[in-house]
Amino acid sequence: MPSLQGLEKRVQKIEERNKRVEADKAWETSNTRRALLTLFTYLAVGIYLQAINIPQAWLNAIVPAVAFMLSTLAIPFFKKQWLRYSYKK
Repeated sequence: MPSLQGLEKRVQKIEERNKRVEADKAWETSNTRRALLTLFTYLAVGIYLQAINIPQAWLNAIVPAVAFMLSTLAIPFFKKQWLRYSYKK
């Protein structure tokens, strides 16, 4: 039979894990993360377009960055639909 101390340690580890999981979930769905990903997409595409001498590279880099941002906003909707139809009871 496990000791009370052993059980308390296990519960504490589970609670710590739950906090990490909650923090990861909050980060994954945060607007800060979305904004950073959009910014990094814009910069990467802008640098690439400029390197291959596309006219108005920085203006043209807006399109894929905005498309990426819109896709991150749409994914939760499609995830919800997928879960609804995939896990019917």
